[in-house]
Amino acid sequence: MSSPPTLVGLNSEEALARLARVGRNEVDRRKTRNALSIVSETVREPMVLLLAAAAGLYLILGDLTEGLFLGAGACVSVLISVGQQVRSERALEALRTLAAPRAEVLRDGRKQTVAAAELVPGDIIFISEGARVPADAVLVAGDALEVDESTLTGEAAACTKIPANDFDRTLVRPGEPTGSSIFASTLVLRGHGVAEVARTGTATEIGQIGSELGLLEEEPTRLQKDIGRLVKRVGALAVIFCVIAALIIGLLRADWFGGALTGLTLAIALVPEEFPMVLLIFLALGAWRLANRKVLVRRSAIIETLGATTLLCVDKTGTLTQNRMRLHALWREGRRQDVQDGLGSSSETLLKMAQRASAVNPNDPIDLAVHAVAGAAPEGSPLRSYPLRPEFLAFVQAWPCDGSRVTYAAKGAPETILGMCHLDEERRKDVEHAVQQFAGEGLRVLGVASAQAAGADVDPASLAYNFEGLLGFVDPVREDVPEALARARKADIEIAMITGDYPATALHAAAEAGIDTAPGVQTGFELAEKGLVDTRVRVFARIAPDQKLLLVRSFREAGQVVAMTGDGVNDAPALAAADVGIAMGQRGTDVARQSSDLILLDDRLLSIVDGIALGRRIFANLRAALVYITAVHVPVAGLALAPLLLGLPMLLTPAHLVLLELLIDPLCSVVFEGRASERDLMRHSPRSVGESLFGARELVLAAIEGSVILGVVLALYVWASHVEPYDGTARFAGFLALVSSHLALAFQSVRSGPDAPNRYPKLVWLIATVTGLVLVAAGFLEPFRSLLQFDPISLQLALGSVLLGMLTGLLLAPLAGCLLRPIRAPSAAGPGGRATVSS
Repeated sequence: MSSPPTLVGLNSEEALARLARVGRNEVDRRKTRNALSIVSETVREPMVLLLAAAAGLYLILGDLTEGLFLGAGACVSVLISVGQQVRSERALEALRTLAAPRAEVLRDGRKQTVAAAELVPGDIIFISEGARVPADAVLVAGDALEVDESTLTGEAAACTKIPANDFDRTLVRPGEPTGSSIFASTLVLRGHGVAEVARTGTATEIGQIGSELGLLEEEPTRLQKDIGRLVKRVGALAVIFCVIAALIIGLLRADWFGGALTGLTLAIALVPEEFPMVLLIFLALGAWRLANRKVLVRRSAIIETLGATTLLCVDKTGTLTQNRMRLHALWREGRRQDVQDGLGSSSETLLKMAQRASAVNPNDPIDLAVHAVAGAAPEGSPLRSYPLRPEFLAFVQAWPCDGSRVTYAAKGAPETILGMCHLDEERRKDVEHAVQQFAGEGLRVLGVASAQAAGADVDPASLAYNFEGLLGFVDPVREDVPEALARARKADIEIAMITGDYPATALHAAAEAGIDTAPGVQTGFELAEKGLVDTRVRVFARIAPDQKLLLVRSFREAGQVVAMTGDGVNDAPALAAADVGIAMGQRGTDVARQSSDLILLDDRLLSIVDGIALGRRIFANLRAALVYITAVHVPVAGLALAPLLLGLPMLLTPAHLVLLELLIDPLCSVVFEGRASERDLMRHSPRSVGESLFGARELVLAAIEGSVILGVVLALYVWASHVEPYDGTARFAGFLALVSSHLALAFQSVRSGPDAPNRYPKLVWLIATVTGLVLVAAGFLEPFRSLLQFDPISLQLALGSVLLGMLTGLLLAPLAGCLLRPIRAPSAAGPGGRATVSS
C-alpha cells in the first residue's frame, strides 16, 4: 500500500532529532549480562570457591608460592569462563537485534523498513493484517481495521478502526468499539492502513501499564534443568566422598593438612562444573550459527529437536515457488487466450474488472501481475474494500459508477466466485472444465465477477454477480528447491506440500518440485467431510488454514517429528502444535512469528534443510563434549585418590588440577562447539526424538575412555615410582602422560568416525602448542618445577610418557566408538498409515 499524496512523513534528520529528544520506542529493554555481572556469577561457582579454599589453606600454612599460584589459577579460570560467556552474550544480543520488531515507515518521501524502536511521533507508518501495532497512532488512511486490544483491555471483542479526518486526530482510550486510535502491542486482525504515530516508548498506553510484553527472560530449557540437577547431585556426592577421604587420611596418617588437601583436590577433580557452561555456550553459539544460515532461533531448546525432524510440511506459494506471479492465460465466454500470444479486445473487460478487484497500489504478487497486463490504473479510488475472509474467499472493492450506482468488482477462488454468480448448469460446467484445464497445467486459477448496487455499504456476499471470466497465473519453482529436496531425501526427511490451490495445480507443482505424488492428493473438502488424514499422502490441496492443525496432529500421532512452516494469523495454532514451528520472516505476520520456534529470514526451503543439518551438528557436538568432559574427569578423580590408597605420594595437587582445568575448559566448549560436521551427517536417518543427549551409551563410552587413561597413567606412575629416585620425577612422568592423553583424546573426538572431516580445528593446534610450551617450562624452569613439585626427568622418560599418553588417547576414541557405535538406520520412508483424528 502506498501513502496518500497528503502524507509526506518525516525526513531522516528530523526523525533523528526527535529520537534524541523523546527516546527510543521501547517499553523495557531485556537486560543483558555485562562482564561485571558475569564475573560476579562466576566467582560464586563451586570450582572457583574450591580453588580459593585450597589457596587459602596454603597461605595459612605459609606456602606463599603455592597459594599465590592457586589464586592466580582461579583468576585465570574466571577470565576464561567470563570470556566464553561474554562471547555467548554477544551472540544472544545479536540474535535479539535480528528478532527485534520492524516497522514500515514513510521517510524521505519513500517507504522504508526500520526497527520499531526507532519510530518517533509524527512518523507515518503502514499497518498490515496480522501485525502488531508498533506505537500509539491515529489511523489516517486505508481500510477499516479490526483490531484486538485485549492486551490492554482484557476484552476479547475486536474493535473497528476507521480513518480519521484531517481535523480530529485526538487519541482516545483503548477499548472503544469504534474510532481512529490504534495502540502499541495490539493486533490487527483484518485490513490494511496508514497511521500517524502519536506516542512512543513509555508514553504509550502499554508503556504506562508497564507490561514487558514478551521481554521477560527465557526460562531454562529442559536440558539445562536436567544438567543442573545432575551437577548438583554429583557435587553433593563429591563433597561427601571428599570429606570421607579427608577423614580417612587424617585418622590413618595423622596428617590433617594432607587430608584437607586431598579432600579439596578430589572435590576439584569430581565436580563437573563444565556441564552447564558448555550447554550455555553451545545453545547460544548454535543459535547464532543458525542465524548465519538465515534461520533465527526464538527458543534455544528447539535445537534439541531440529535435527530429529522427519517430516517438513511446507506451503507451496513462496516456499516451493518464487511467489512472483505472472498472468499466463485468460478464459472468457468459452475462449482461452494466452498472454504471450497477445490479447484481443474481448479480454479488456475481464482485465479491467480484475484490476478494479486488485489493490490500487499493489504489493501482492497476483495484484502486481494483474496491473502489469491490464495497463494504466483506473481513475479515482475505491469507495470501500472488503478483504478475504475464511467463509468468503474473494476480495471485493466498491467503485463509484454513474450517478449513485456503485460497481462491485470481485476476484477470488473460482468456487467462491461461481457461488456468487448463480450460473445455469451448462455454463457452470464449462467454467469448471476450464478451471480443471488451467489447474492441470499448474496454473493458479482465480475467478472474476462484478455487480452493481445503490451504495457502498452493502454486504458484498449478498449481491448477484455477473461472471466475467478466469485468470491463470504461473509461479515458477524456486531455483533452490530441487537441491533442497534432494538433500532432504538423502537425510530421510520427507516433504509434505500444503496449499489452498486446486488438486491438479498442487499435483503439477509437487511433481515439478520433486515431491512424491504417488499416494495422490487429499483435499480440504475430504478432511471436512471425513475428519481423517491419510498420513501416507504428501500433497494436500484446497486446505483451509485451520485444517493445518489437524494435519500436524495427525502426522505427530503417526510417529513423525513435524516441522511446519506458516506465515498467517490462522497458521499460529499449527505452528505452536508442531514439534518445530517455522515462521516465514519476509512475508510472515507477527502472530506467526510469535507462535513459532524458528523464523526463516529468507523464506527459502534450502535454509530450512541447512538449519536441520546444523541442528544435527550441534546435537552431535554437544554430546561429544559431554562425553569428553566425563571421560577426563574419571582419570583425574582416580589419580587424585588411588596413589594415596596404594601408599604412594600424591600424583595430583590442586596446582596440577588448575593447569588441567585451564586445558579442559576451552577444549570442551569452544573447540567442540566449532567441530566440523561429519561428511555423511545428512545421509543418515534422523535420531529418535526421545533419544537422550547423554544416556547409558554415552556414560559407558566415557567410562571406558576414562578408565583406560586412568589405568595407563596409574601404571606408569607406579612403575616410575619404583625405578626413579625422586617422587617428583614419577609425578612429572604421570602428569605428562595424563595431559598428552587428554589432548590426544580431544584430537580424536573432534575427528572420530569413518565419515569425519579431514581437518582439525585451528584452536586445537593452538591449545596443544600452548600446553606443550607450559609443560616444557614446567620441566626446565625452576620456579615452575618447584611449584608443581616436579623433579628433573630424563629425555627418554619424558618422550616415552608423552608418546604413551598420545597413543592411548588417539586409539581410545575410534576404538570405543567402534565398540559402541549405534546401528545407523538406512534411509527409508518414514512411518505411514492412516491416522483417525477427528476434526
